[in-house]
Amino acid sequence: MPILLKYFSLWLFALAISLPLYAQDTAPPGNDTSTNDTPALPTADQLSAQLDQITKTITGKVDDATLADSRSQVIVIQQQADRLGAALTPQSDNLKAKLLVLGPTPEKGAPAEAPEMKDQRRELGKAKADLDAQVKQIALISQEAARLSTQIASMRRDQFETKLASRTATPLSGEFWSALIHNIGDDNERLRDLGRSVASALAQAWQPAYRGALLGYLIAALLLVSAGRLLLERALLKLSTIKMPSGRLRRSAMALAVALITALTVGVAAQLLYLAINTHDLLDADLEILAKSLVMLAWFCAFLAGLGRGLLSVARPTWRLPNLSDDAAEQLRPFPWLLAAATAIFVLIERVNSSIGASLTIGVATNGLNALIVSGLVAALLFRLGRARRALLAAGEEPAKRPLWVGLLVGAAFVTVALCWLSVISGYIAFAYFLARQMMWTGLVVCTLYLLLHLVDDVLEALFDPHGRSGQRMQEAFGVAPNRLEQTATVLSGVLRCVLLLMALSFVVMPFHTDPSDILSRATQLFTAQSLGNLKIAPASLAQGILVFALGLLIIRLIKSWLTDQLLPRTELDLGMKNSITTLFGYVGGVLAMLLALATAEVSLQSIAWIASALSVGIGFGLQAIVQNFISGLILLAERPVKVGDWVSIGDVEGDVRRINVRATEIQLGDRSTVIVPNSQLITQNVRNVTLANALGRVQIKLPMPLDTDASKTRQLVMTTFNEHASVLDNPAPSVTLDQLDASGMVFVATGYVRSPRDVGGTKSDLLFEILQRLRDAELSMSSPQAMVIHRRSRTKAGATPNVIPKALLPAATDAHDKPDASEPPLDSGHTPPVKPNR
Repeated sequence: MPILLKYFSLWLFALAISLPLYAQDTAPPGNDTSTNDTPALPTADQLSAQLDQITKTITGKVDDATLADSRSQVIVIQQQADRLGAALTPQSDNLKAKLLVLGPTPEKGAPAEAPEMKDQRRELGKAKADLDAQVKQIALISQEAARLSTQIASMRRDQFETKLASRTATPLSGEFWSALIHNIGDDNERLRDLGRSVASALAQAWQPAYRGALLGYLIAALLLVSAGRLLLERALLKLSTIKMPSGRLRRSAMALAVALITALTVGVAAQLLYLAINTHDLLDADLEILAKSLVMLAWFCAFLAGLGRGLLSVARPTWRLPNLSDDAAEQLRPFPWLLAAATAIFVLIERVNSSIGASLTIGVATNGLNALIVSGLVAALLFRLGRARRALLAAGEEPAKRPLWVGLLVGAAFVTVALCWLSVISGYIAFAYFLARQMMWTGLVVCTLYLLLHLVDDVLEALFDPHGRSGQRMQEAFGVAPNRLEQTATVLSGVLRCVLLLMALSFVVMPFHTDPSDILSRATQLFTAQSLGNLKIAPASLAQGILVFALGLLIIRLIKSWLTDQLLPRTELDLGMKNSITTLFGYVGGVLAMLLALATAEVSLQSIAWIASALSVGIGFGLQAIVQNFISGLILLAERPVKVGDWVSIGDVEGDVRRINVRATEIQLGDRSTVIVPNSQLITQNVRNVTLANALGRVQIKLPMPLDTDASKTRQLVMTTFNEHASVLDNPAPSVTLDQLDASGMVFVATGYVRSPRDVGGTKSDLLFEILQRLRDAELSMSSPQAMVIHRRSRTKAGATPNVIPKALLPAATDAHDKPDASEPPLDSGHTPPVKPNR
């Protein structure tokens, strides 16, 4: 049975899509007003005339509807001017290219050019001058349209502020109701005229010639709202369960999908209803404007309801994004639809009042009723939310802790509801209507922002998860460390959060009587070019530049990885040369990527010259050392007096060069610690490079031996030890020489070479151990240091300890005069010898 229902629903959905097409195919000929021709853009003179007419229209006292309509026309004119300028720019470039092909004008004294070429040059120059003049005129028109749009918005804002401060009769007084009853007759007559126009249009649409299209669109709209919405939600739910990784991304993506599907199905259904009536242009101009505004209203209200459904997620509690209990979600379930319906009804009444030119009393009454109902619904929502919270406390459960911003919003909503009711009662109905409408708009923006913030975090977390599929692929393809992925996700999340917060703040503070065109205009203004002195910054071009720079860095990273892992290991270059090549390639590639990014972002070097001149002062003072180290680093990489792998000594620092960075060089000491040395010191100071010309290390051992030692045997023993050690090289061959011969003994000097200075310490230790063992086995003793004891006789009291220097700390006595007197008692006899006074 579920399978049959699924196939039946799919059949209904397909029927909903095919019926409008069938209705269009069966429409009678001669009524098709569609055309494939793109409407031509107006000329610059026509756009200028339209701007002049709008300027005359808004001069004097005009109502808000006229101002809103004029501003929409101005925005259209600005867009047309921009498109016209974009269309003329390639023509100007083409003419410029043709003039370049002809070459420069012959100088005086040069042979004259052919008359045909001269005439062609003159015609091309005239055409280019005219075209450049048109481009300049169009640019001025676009600027004038932007200025006029800002002026109209300012006029609307001033009118709105005046209107907010106005006070009418309170609904509690009889004056209010008497004025309403007095004007209701004329308003009813205008409303009947509108109704007759609508009935006439419906009657024409029901004619046999148009009935097929009408029924097709109606059935398609009905099926789309009912079966189509359910099918799409179930399909996306199944797709997210199968394809998306488990985690929070499923919840946020499904919540947004529910909101968008609800808006899409209801909005498309409203568009189908509009087409059902006006497929063959049966509506007059006023009804067509009203119908189009109602279609936009359907999109807005459907998104409002869908957003509430997606966030509450009553049918799927485990997919609920906010931290709400099941009882609270069930309590709030009808409010998204109620708020959307209330918004739709009262905006519809407002549009109808504006269309029929209703009296001010009717407008004030409907606005007051709208404010009371909307604020009442918000109050009921808050009370139900509080009741669910109290029910949890009564059941012994701890409710979820509210964030600070949620508490502030709830408190602000209570205050706004109270102000709405007080304003209506006191007669400030315009202010109450503004509060109610702004409360609805702010709630929609905050809920959308909440959903998008969670979606951004969840998408980035899933995309850059080191243990996820995409994260592992990034690590395998680009060699990115897991912590780098997490840092990238955090940075991107912070940037996107800031962008979303700025956009939300911009939408919240929009002026009163904002229509969809104003919302679109405000959204596009965030991404239009802004001027910073002579530097123009366009967010769209800036985003493209950042993307080009990121791709450039990625390509550079891949090429460096290919050089390091594949090409350079197959060459005979040493390690330092390989490192210099890859480092220099990274610097050059980074500069090229930056230049390409600037070109993509349409930022010329001339436009940032003033920034560079301002920074030059800072470079001359504060950044002088950094620039010096940077240039020194380039010199090190180019001349290579010091390269990676060298054993260097500079001052008290001696060790291996591990890395040459753009500012400093890393030197690893013998204790495995690292010293950061600025590059300028390696250029300006004396540096001892042990491995620059010869990378061999020298092992030298001095052996003091007694005079009666067999020198040949000792030499042969030491030489054998050096030759048998694996680290000692055969070329240069080791040597043993007799360095010193005197009365105290003889000193042998053994010298050998190893492959690197880093091997000297370990090799020397091994050789010393082996030589000592072999000397002991051969019964050859080394000279031992003799000790000298100095006795200083001093007059001390009985029982005092004489000044005695230990034997081990004194050199051996070699002179007979330094030997102790035999007549003196031993030191450990307890006798204190007399000491001669010091002279």
